[in-house]
Amino acid sequence: MTALPDGDYVLGTEDEEVERLGVQHRVWRPRATDAWRRAGFTTGQHLVDVGCGPGYATVDLAEIVGHTGRITALDQSPRFLERLDARARHSGLGNIESVRLDFDADALPRLNADGAWCRWVFAFVTRPRELLAAIGDALKPGAALVVYEYFNYASWRLAPRQREFEDFVQVVMSSWRSTGGEPDIGMDLLSWLPALGFRIEEARPIVDVVTADNFVWQWPSTFVDVGVSRLAALGHFSHERASQVKELFRLAEATPGTRMVTPGVLEIIARKV
Repeated sequence: MTALPDGDYVLGTEDEEVERLGVQHRVWRPRATDAWRRAGFTTGQHLVDVGCGPGYATVDLAEIVGHTGRITALDQSPRFLERLDARARHSGLGNIESVRLDFDADALPRLNADGAWCRWVFAFVTRPRELLAAIGDALKPGAALVVYEYFNYASWRLAPRQREFEDFVQVVMSSWRSTGGEPDIGMDLLSWLPALGFRIEEARPIVDVVTADNFVWQWPSTFVDVGVSRLAALGHFSHERASQVKELFRLAEATPGTRMVTPGVLEIIARKV
Protein backbone atom coordinates (compact mmCIF):
# COMPACT_ATOMS: atom_id res chain seq x y z
CA MET A 1 0.00 0.00 0.00
CA THR A 2 1.20 3.56 -0.75
CA ALA A 3 1.70 5.75 2.33
CA LEU A 4 -0.31 8.97 2.60
CA PRO A 5 1.59 12.29 2.41
CA ASP A 6 1.49 14.52 5.48
CA GLY A 7 -1.80 16.41 5.66
CA ASP A 8 -3.47 14.12 3.13
CA TYR A 9 -6.46 11.82 3.46
CA VAL A 10 -7.20 8.34 2.18
CA LEU A 11 -9.59 9.96 -0.33
CA GLY A 12 -7.06 12.64 -1.30
CA THR A 13 -7.07 16.45 -1.45
CA GLU A 14 -6.56 17.04 -5.16
CA ASP A 15 -8.78 19.22 -7.37
CA GLU A 16 -10.99 16.28 -8.34
CA GLU A 17 -11.67 15.52 -4.68
CA VAL A 18 -12.43 19.18 -3.95
CA GLU A 19 -15.01 19.15 -6.74
CA ARG A 20 -16.47 15.87 -5.47
CA LEU A 21 -16.83 17.34 -1.99
CA GLY A 22 -18.66 20.27 -3.54
CA VAL A 23 -21.23 17.98 -5.14
CA GLN A 24 -21.51 16.02 -1.89
CA HIS A 25 -22.20 19.20 0.07
CA ARG A 26 -24.84 20.40 -2.39
CA VAL A 27 -26.64 17.07 -2.11
CA TRP A 28 -26.52 17.15 1.69
CA ARG A 29 -27.00 20.89 2.27
CA PRO A 30 -30.81 20.76 2.76
CA ARG A 31 -30.47 18.14 5.48
CA ALA A 32 -27.48 19.81 7.11
CA THR A 33 -29.07 23.24 7.30
CA ASP A 34 -32.26 21.71 8.73
CA ALA A 35 -30.21 19.92 11.41
CA TRP A 36 -28.37 23.15 12.23
CA ARG A 37 -31.72 24.91 12.64
CA ARG A 38 -33.03 22.19 14.97
CA ALA A 39 -29.78 22.36 16.96
CA GLY A 40 -30.26 26.10 17.46
CA PHE A 41 -27.38 27.45 15.35
CA THR A 42 -28.11 31.15 14.86
CA THR A 43 -26.85 34.71 14.51
CA GLY A 44 -24.02 35.87 16.76
CA GLN A 45 -22.78 32.45 17.81
CA HIS A 46 -19.27 31.03 17.77
CA LEU A 47 -19.41 27.69 15.92
CA VAL A 48 -16.67 25.15 15.20
CA ASP A 49 -16.44 23.28 11.89
CA VAL A 50 -14.45 20.15 12.74
CA GLY A 51 -12.86 18.69 9.62
CA CYS A 52 -13.95 21.59 7.45
CA GLY A 53 -12.26 20.37 4.26
CA PRO A 54 -12.29 23.01 1.51
CA GLY A 55 -14.98 24.91 3.39
CA TYR A 56 -18.33 24.39 1.70
CA ALA A 57 -20.21 23.97 4.99
CA THR A 58 -17.99 26.55 6.68
CA VAL A 59 -19.23 29.30 4.38
CA ASP A 60 -22.86 28.30 5.01
CA LEU A 61 -22.25 28.39 8.77
CA ALA A 62 -20.51 31.78 8.53
CA GLU A 63 -23.54 33.21 6.76
CA ILE A 64 -25.81 31.83 9.50
CA VAL A 65 -23.87 33.41 12.40
CA GLY A 66 -23.41 36.68 10.51
CA HIS A 67 -20.89 39.44 11.15
CA THR A 68 -21.55 39.34 14.90
CA GLY A 69 -20.64 35.65 15.07
CA ARG A 70 -17.58 33.68 14.09
CA ILE A 71 -16.50 30.30 12.80
CA THR A 72 -13.40 28.37 13.77
CA ALA A 73 -12.64 25.92 10.95
CA LEU A 74 -10.32 23.00 11.76
CA ASP A 75 -8.60 20.68 9.29
CA GLN A 76 -5.27 18.92 8.81
CA SER A 77 -4.92 19.60 5.07
CA PRO A 78 -3.16 22.86 4.14
CA ARG A 79 -4.52 22.49 0.61
CA PHE A 80 -8.09 22.35 1.89
CA LEU A 81 -7.54 25.32 4.21
CA GLU A 82 -6.10 27.37 1.35
CA ARG A 83 -9.28 26.65 -0.61
CA LEU A 84 -11.39 27.69 2.37
CA ASP A 85 -9.48 30.95 2.86
CA ALA A 86 -9.88 31.79 -0.83
CA ARG A 87 -13.59 30.97 -0.68
CA ALA A 88 -14.02 33.21 2.38
CA ARG A 89 -12.24 36.11 0.68
CA HIS A 90 -14.33 35.68 -2.46
CA SER A 91 -17.54 35.71 -0.39
CA GLY A 92 -16.44 38.71 1.66
CA LEU A 93 -16.61 36.74 4.91
CA GLY A 94 -14.31 38.03 7.60
CA ASN A 95 -15.71 35.91 10.41
CA ILE A 96 -13.86 32.66 9.60
CA GLU A 97 -10.63 31.60 11.27
CA SER A 98 -8.99 28.54 9.73
CA VAL A 99 -6.71 26.43 11.92
CA ARG A 100 -4.56 23.53 10.79
CA LEU A 101 -4.22 20.62 13.19
CA ASP A 102 -3.87 16.86 13.13
CA PHE A 103 -6.91 15.33 14.85
CA ASP A 104 -4.85 12.26 15.77
CA ALA A 105 -1.98 14.18 17.37
CA ASP A 106 -2.79 17.81 18.17
CA ALA A 107 -4.90 19.27 20.96
CA LEU A 108 -8.00 21.20 20.01
CA PRO A 109 -8.06 24.83 21.18
CA ARG A 110 -10.23 25.64 24.21
CA LEU A 111 -12.82 27.77 22.45
CA ASN A 112 -15.83 27.91 24.79
CA ALA A 113 -17.91 27.75 21.61
CA ASP A 114 -21.69 27.76 21.22
CA GLY A 115 -21.79 24.76 18.92
CA ALA A 116 -19.87 22.42 16.64
CA TRP A 117 -20.47 20.54 13.41
CA CYS A 118 -18.63 17.61 11.86
CA ARG A 119 -19.47 15.36 8.94
CA TRP A 120 -17.55 12.18 8.10
CA VAL A 121 -14.59 12.97 10.34
CA PHE A 122 -14.70 10.36 13.11
CA ALA A 123 -14.68 7.59 10.49
CA PHE A 124 -11.19 8.56 9.35
CA VAL A 125 -9.27 9.29 12.56
CA THR A 126 -7.40 6.75 14.68
CA ARG A 127 -8.59 8.07 18.07
CA PRO A 128 -12.23 9.01 17.53
CA ARG A 129 -13.29 8.79 21.18
CA GLU A 130 -10.49 11.15 22.21
CA LEU A 131 -11.48 13.55 19.44
CA LEU A 132 -15.07 13.54 20.66
CA ALA A 133 -13.88 14.31 24.19
CA ALA A 134 -11.73 17.16 22.88
CA ILE A 135 -14.69 18.63 21.01
CA GLY A 136 -16.66 18.51 24.24
CA ASP A 137 -13.87 20.42 25.99
CA ALA A 138 -14.04 23.09 23.27
CA LEU A 139 -17.75 23.73 23.89
CA LYS A 140 -19.54 25.64 26.63
CA PRO A 141 -22.30 23.93 28.65
CA GLY A 142 -25.53 23.83 26.64
CA ALA A 143 -23.70 23.95 23.31
CA ALA A 144 -25.01 21.77 20.49
CA LEU A 145 -23.01 19.25 18.47
CA VAL A 146 -24.31 18.12 15.08
CA VAL A 147 -22.66 15.01 13.63
CA TYR A 148 -23.12 13.03 10.43
CA GLU A 149 -21.38 9.65 10.39
CA TYR A 150 -21.96 6.29 8.73
CA PHE A 151 -23.48 3.49 10.76
CA ASN A 152 -23.91 0.97 7.92
CA TYR A 153 -21.67 1.77 4.98
CA ALA A 154 -22.30 -1.69 3.51
CA SER A 155 -25.92 -0.74 2.80
CA TRP A 156 -24.53 0.93 -0.34
CA ARG A 157 -25.90 -1.42 -2.99
CA LEU A 158 -27.43 -1.56 -6.42
CA ALA A 159 -30.74 -3.18 -7.32
CA PRO A 160 -30.72 -5.45 -9.25
CA ARG A 161 -27.89 -6.63 -7.02
CA GLN A 162 -24.35 -6.55 -8.35
CA ARG A 163 -22.01 -8.80 -6.40
CA GLU A 164 -18.94 -7.13 -7.90
CA PHE A 165 -20.17 -3.76 -6.70
CA GLU A 166 -20.80 -5.06 -3.19
CA ASP A 167 -17.27 -6.47 -3.16
CA PHE A 168 -15.99 -3.01 -4.14
CA VAL A 169 -17.84 -1.44 -1.19
CA GLN A 170 -16.07 -3.89 1.11
CA VAL A 171 -12.73 -2.79 -0.36
CA VAL A 172 -13.62 0.83 0.38
CA MET A 173 -14.35 -0.05 3.99
CA SER A 174 -11.12 -2.03 4.28
CA SER A 175 -9.12 0.89 2.87
CA TRP A 176 -10.38 3.20 5.62
CA ARG A 177 -9.64 0.60 8.29
CA SER A 178 -6.12 0.14 6.92
CA THR A 179 -5.33 3.75 7.93
CA GLY A 180 -6.91 3.36 11.37
CA GLY A 181 -10.44 4.52 10.58
CA GLU A 182 -13.81 2.84 11.09
CA PRO A 183 -16.54 3.37 8.48
CA ASP A 184 -19.40 2.43 10.83
CA ILE A 185 -18.26 4.71 13.66
CA GLY A 186 -21.77 6.11 14.12
CA MET A 187 -22.68 3.06 16.18
CA ASP A 188 -19.93 3.88 18.68
CA LEU A 189 -20.88 7.55 18.93
CA LEU A 190 -24.28 6.60 20.33
CA SER A 191 -22.63 5.20 23.47
CA TRP A 192 -19.65 7.56 23.64
CA LEU A 193 -21.66 10.78 23.61
CA PRO A 194 -23.52 10.16 26.91
CA ALA A 195 -20.33 8.83 28.51
CA LEU A 196 -18.50 12.04 27.58
CA GLY A 197 -21.03 14.49 28.92
CA PHE A 198 -23.47 14.92 26.05
CA ARG A 199 -27.23 14.41 25.99
CA ILE A 200 -28.43 12.98 22.67
CA GLU A 201 -31.48 14.96 21.57
CA GLU A 202 -32.00 13.37 18.16
CA ALA A 203 -30.53 10.38 16.30
CA ARG A 204 -31.94 9.79 12.84
CA PRO A 205 -30.93 7.15 10.29
CA ILE A 206 -30.67 8.40 6.72
CA VAL A 207 -30.80 5.88 3.89
CA ASP A 208 -32.12 6.78 0.44
CA VAL A 209 -33.28 4.52 -2.36
CA VAL A 210 -32.95 6.47 -5.59
CA THR A 211 -32.81 6.19 -9.37
CA ALA A 212 -30.18 7.90 -11.50
CA ASP A 213 -32.39 10.92 -12.21
CA ASN A 214 -32.46 11.83 -8.50
CA PHE A 215 -29.86 14.41 -7.40
CA VAL A 216 -28.93 12.21 -4.41
CA TRP A 217 -27.52 9.70 -6.92
CA GLN A 218 -24.76 12.18 -7.74
CA TRP A 219 -23.25 11.91 -4.25
CA PRO A 220 -22.14 8.23 -4.51
CA SER A 221 -21.73 8.56 -8.27
CA THR A 222 -18.99 11.18 -7.96
CA PHE A 223 -17.26 8.96 -5.42
CA VAL A 224 -17.12 6.21 -8.02
CA ASP A 225 -15.64 8.72 -10.49
CA VAL A 226 -12.93 9.97 -8.15
CA GLY A 227 -12.56 7.56 -5.24
CA VAL A 228 -12.11 4.39 -7.26
CA SER A 229 -9.07 5.76 -9.06
CA ARG A 230 -7.67 7.08 -5.79
CA LEU A 231 -7.98 3.69 -4.09
CA ALA A 232 -6.32 2.02 -7.06
CA ALA A 233 -3.44 4.53 -6.88
CA LEU A 234 -3.00 3.63 -3.20
CA GLY A 235 -2.81 -0.06 -4.09
CA HIS A 236 -6.09 -1.26 -2.61
CA PHE A 237 -6.98 -2.87 -5.92
CA SER A 238 -5.70 -2.89 -9.49
CA HIS A 239 -6.32 -0.16 -12.05
CA GLU A 240 -7.96 -2.83 -14.20
CA ARG A 241 -10.44 -3.60 -11.44
CA ALA A 242 -11.03 0.12 -10.93
CA SER A 243 -12.00 0.42 -14.60
CA GLN A 244 -14.32 -2.57 -14.26
CA VAL A 245 -16.10 -1.04 -11.25
CA LYS A 246 -16.58 2.25 -13.08
CA GLU A 247 -17.92 0.46 -16.16
CA LEU A 248 -20.28 -1.66 -14.05
CA PHE A 249 -21.61 1.41 -12.25
CA ARG A 250 -22.10 3.42 -15.45
CA LEU A 251 -23.98 0.51 -17.03
CA ALA A 252 -26.26 0.30 -13.97
CA GLU A 253 -26.75 4.07 -14.09
CA ALA A 254 -27.86 3.89 -17.71
CA THR A 255 -30.20 0.94 -17.20
CA PRO A 256 -33.84 1.97 -16.63
CA GLY A 257 -35.25 0.72 -13.36
CA THR A 258 -31.93 0.43 -11.54
CA ARG A 259 -32.01 1.73 -8.00
CA MET A 260 -29.27 2.52 -5.57
CA VAL A 261 -29.45 2.16 -1.80
CA THR A 262 -27.14 4.72 -0.23
CA PRO A 263 -24.69 4.14 2.66
CA GLY A 264 -26.47 4.36 6.02
CA VAL A 265 -25.79 7.67 7.78
CA LEU A 266 -26.66 8.71 11.34
CA GLU A 267 -27.65 12.33 11.91
CA ILE A 268 -27.01 13.08 15.59
CA ILE A 269 -27.84 16.24 17.49
CA ALA A 270 -26.35 16.20 20.98
CA ARG A 271 -25.97 18.87 23.65
CA LYS A 272 -23.18 19.31 26.18
CA VAL A 273 -24.57 18.91 29.66
